[in-house]
Amino acid sequence: MKTLSFSFIIPVYNRPEEIKELLESFKGLQGNLDYEIVIVEDGSSLKSEDIINNFEGQLNISYYFKENSGPGDSRNFGMKHAKGNYFIILDSDVILPSNYLIEVNSFLSNRYYDCFGGPDAAHQSFSDLQKSINFAMTSFITTGGIRGGKQQIEDFQPRSFNMGLSKEAFIQTGGFGKIHPGEDPDLSLRLLKLGFKTTLIENAFVYHKRRISWSKFYKQVNKFGMVRPILNKWHPKSKSLTYWLPTFFSFGLIVAIALGLFNFMLPLYLYVFYFAVAFILALISSKSLIVAGLSLVAILVQFFGYGYGFIKSTFNIVVLGKQPEKAFPYLFFK
Repeated sequence: MKTLSFSFIIPVYNRPEEIKELLESFKGLQGNLDYEIVIVEDGSSLKSEDIINNFEGQLNISYYFKENSGPGDSRNFGMKHAKGNYFIILDSDVILPSNYLIEVNSFLSNRYYDCFGGPDAAHQSFSDLQKSINFAMTSFITTGGIRGGKQQIEDFQPRSFNMGLSKEAFIQTGGFGKIHPGEDPDLSLRLLKLGFKTTLIENAFVYHKRRISWSKFYKQVNKFGMVRPILNKWHPKSKSLTYWLPTFFSFGLIVAIALGLFNFMLPLYLYVFYFAVAFILALISSKSLIVAGLSLVAILVQFFGYGYGFIKSTFNIVVLGKQPEKAFPYLFFK
């Protein structure tokens, strides 16, 4: 087993205050493990350079500014300039718990993988909106989040807000593609095709801030839905009926409400039961009635946004046979 040397790769776009919070959390990392931080400014008009300079002498940081080309290409840029042999990719809107690097190093030292992903969680300082969206994105009762609990997950598809990649795997794959979102599962699936193994490190979680409004959350999950049929086209073996669930759920709810108008209530009762269970789970995890209530809204936004995006993309890509880049040019960076 070779000695691991870690490079954190962090693209940033117009979010200097987020970088400040993230770097503050780096100062609290335990374990005295050697690492560097590579920050890639992706053509921002609101630069992070002054914030980063305040950490000079406290953290080992390399800062690069480049023209805007998207987060995937910025991560590739950072990995090309990194000195480590193992890259940990983070979004700028995360905060690291103090034991993060200890968990990663311990896991990989005992059983090495060329790629891993970690979960995300809501920090107690997050707003009620952020906590509710986090519940929708991570709970087992929704379509989002980490599946499988505490056991190791083989062939896991990491997300780039918290993702590890060996230098060898980066060289073999060329890194992230031009699609966004969806560049992370695309990379994971290409890794698997090349014989690399991926896994989930359940204890290597980050606090994912997600500074978004309801409209931005809808836009985000809508794009998630749109990219999945594209990924299915590129990677046919990745197809699963699971990806249809948000569409079925959304259509079923509309039908259930319509049937309820004609006094056929059973389908609607089933949905009421589902949302009651979701409310209880959100209440238990957040200990807040407000967050529990907002979590139901977040679930609806998630299902309808993803479901509509998925069926729209499926119609264009599968039924009409359009090329993804021409059907949805805004999902691709040039």
